[in-house]
Amino acid sequence: MVNKIEKMDLFEQYANDLIEEHLIPGVGIAFNQNNKRIYEKAFGYRNVENLLPINADTVFGIASMTKSFTCVAIMQLQEAGKLSVHDEIVKYLPELKTKDEKKTKKITIHHLMTHTSGLPPIATHVYARKRSIDQDPSAKDYGLDLVNNPEAAIDTYEELISYISNQDFQLLGEPGMEFSYSNDCYGLLGIIINRVSGQTYEDYIIEHILQPIQMDNSFFDLSKIEEKDNVTSLYMSKHTSKGLEVYEAPLWWDAPSMRAAGYLKSTQNDILKYLNIFLNKGMAGDKRILQEQSVEQMIYPHVEFEKGRFYGYGLRVVPDYFGTAFINHGGGLKGVSSFMGILPDKGISGVLLSSLADVPSDKLFLGALNVLESREPTAKHIQFTTKDLPLEKLQKYRGKFVSGEGMKVNVDIVDGSLAIISNAGNNPLRFIEGNLFIGTLEDQENLIEFLKDDNGEINRIFYSSRQIFKSYA
Repeated sequence: MVNKIEKMDLFEQYANDLIEEHLIPGVGIAFNQNNKRIYEKAFGYRNVENLLPINADTVFGIASMTKSFTCVAIMQLQEAGKLSVHDEIVKYLPELKTKDEKKTKKITIHHLMTHTSGLPPIATHVYARKRSIDQDPSAKDYGLDLVNNPEAAIDTYEELISYISNQDFQLLGEPGMEFSYSNDCYGLLGIIINRVSGQTYEDYIIEHILQPIQMDNSFFDLSKIEEKDNVTSLYMSKHTSKGLEVYEAPLWWDAPSMRAAGYLKSTQNDILKYLNIFLNKGMAGDKRILQEQSVEQMIYPHVEFEKGRFYGYGLRVVPDYFGTAFINHGGGLKGVSSFMGILPDKGISGVLLSSLADVPSDKLFLGALNVLESREPTAKHIQFTTKDLPLEKLQKYRGKFVSGEGMKVNVDIVDGSLAIISNAGNNPLRFIEGNLFIGTLEDQENLIEFLKDDNGEINRIFYSSRQIFKSYA
């Protein structure tokens, strides 16, 4: 029986407003403290047309929350003496090439895990999903339509390595020096797990993580969706002349060569079992999944990617979140927007799963966590002072920035202010200092930084945790 905290009514009003604003069909959220449920709530439905309810065993996609599972696997293999996170990846991926072989040979497993390999965003993940995208009419509303694209699908590990090796790009810098969130890095980690363990990535995760923890409703294989009754429907949104429209889009996407980057399906109850690893020094129930030292490495703030926000191994780390450490990660994919987090010092863990992409799952989760901790839902752990910049100083930031993953960021001056312009409207940017601004992404404030080349010219933007190059076309 859930211990319903009366003060959570404040969160629920806040959540209902956000859910209505973004037309989110279904959201499930749950929190434990010391392995006991302290809050659980379902908003909306797992299937709107049939009014099917959500509960803590409803299966959702979790997208990039999968990345921490990949890192748990790497740490287990390190404990078994089969690899070291400081090994250079060419030891396991000798056929991987880039235009800068000297830098490529310095990339380690640690660099892949922390998104500091120097790989820029490229289209690998797009073509790893190509077979799903080609079958899905809703893909065009996700910004992807590859039906007439001549590029081949990337179905195998060998094709994934070959694709990266044949792309024309420069590394962002020396390995370890530049952070740029990379699905490619995690695709390569999946291959390393396969080659070192002798098992498929999926079989390794199932045998060494899911089964010991008894995550019985978690899986990669899409055929299992048909075997289970309690699975969410997927939804897609699009902007029309009448405003935002949300519709059911039932096809689940898959990327067999890159499942290590984000293709696990799970439930609130299963994820809360999993998070015990990081609360209990490697133990989940009576099973030891990791040694304590490995957990410490995973939640260590290895690289600061935004002021006060760091990346560990498959997990984001905020060392000072209202005076305590906050470990978290989210995920987004077609029909998926997820977020999980823990406060290790307080024994609190939580997870939020929903069935629509590009919605503020983190904002919903943090609203609940704030109220649980007796703060206002909108409380922020860090405040930034912004100031005005003269129009002439804003001119140098204008431009179009395009990533190989397909992300397009158009920066221009609107009504005397710098803004990111998209189909969803204008996102004003407020100046902080240097080349650092703050804006809003998926209804959540985010830091956005403009980066310079060796000549002092703006040539990249750090946006959505990625370094995206300026387009001069």
